[in-house]
Amino acid sequence: MQRIFSQCRKELAQFKRDRLTLALAFILPFMTLIIFGFAIRLEAKDIPLVIQDLNISSLSRAYTEKLFATNQFVAVNSFRGVGTNPEAVIDRGIAKAVVIIPPNFDSQIKAGKSSQVQVLVDATDTNNARVIKNIIRATTRSFLRDSGMQSADNQVDKIAAQVRIWFNPGRKESLYIVPGVYAVILWIYPSLLTAIAMVREKEQGTILQVYASSLSATELLLGKGLAYLAIALSEAILIMILGSLIWGLQLAGEPSTLILGTLIFTADAVAFGLLIGVKSNNQNAAIQVVSLVGFLTALLLSGFIYPLSNIPFPLSLVSNIIPARYYIEITRDAYVRGTGWAGVWFSIVMLIILGLVLFNVARRGLSKMQLSG
Repeated sequence: MQRIFSQCRKELAQFKRDRLTLALAFILPFMTLIIFGFAIRLEAKDIPLVIQDLNISSLSRAYTEKLFATNQFVAVNSFRGVGTNPEAVIDRGIAKAVVIIPPNFDSQIKAGKSSQVQVLVDATDTNNARVIKNIIRATTRSFLRDSGMQSADNQVDKIAAQVRIWFNPGRKESLYIVPGVYAVILWIYPSLLTAIAMVREKEQGTILQVYASSLSATELLLGKGLAYLAIALSEAILIMILGSLIWGLQLAGEPSTLILGTLIFTADAVAFGLLIGVKSNNQNAAIQVVSLVGFLTALLLSGFIYPLSNIPFPLSLVSNIIPARYYIEITRDAYVRGTGWAGVWFSIVMLIILGLVLFNVARRGLSKMQLSG
């Protein structure tokens, strides 16, 4: 145990002397948090919309105001040299949608008949196109209902659903995005720092002294891992404090699952870095592997941006061994749902299992290198 702590102190001393590594450990995670926290938005907003009102009545103007009252659309008042051709507006990218109100709009509605409002939607981005279509449909139904002019033909059934939004009634996207960013940051940077430190021993030749000493592979990995676990936990505290200050994130329940989950997850990240460091022969290779294997999987296969149910087979199988997937479930539960142990116990168990596997593979690899050396 004494040799493990001696190795840990040596690593921390080397870490403090390297200003570039200090910047990598704390400045880059902060920049990543700011960029991802503010830049990633899943809900479509400020969608440019053109209204071609051929009716010009009080009813058509009320309908137009209803569309823009959703705060999802931004009015494009001019066709910018394309005349009155609504298709050209879409073709040239002036607007994402065009709503054409027919000349008999008010008379048809007041007579209790259907009035066909034409909507042209740019479906280059299929997800946005679906959002636009649903917003316009829902707004149209709401407009007719609120105006008391919905015909019996449009009333599909007599059931009225009363919807209550749980966990995030204000629909703050930061409550969903920022806890996910925590997982990406705490997976990438601790593993990157650990891998670089491990490879540096090879490049400088100091690993040969370790091989010649009585220090076992397990003791070496535990010593290095303990040092970088302390650094990773410092990063975790820093970004969570910043998240609370910048986006106002607050815990939704008791913090034990978040505390334990963060400890285990950062240990997993360090174990992953040790494994990459053992298998790599230079820092460039280690950085590339961490960036490719670590970053891309944590970003795309963890449920951070895309739902896990949308990941196609066989990549959906890979997502089961991505630690970031389970930590995201823990952080989003801690900051949004607040269900506690009943909701995330399986995620914590999986993080423990994956961490033990990563550390054991790294230990075996280093033991073989010691024997061959």
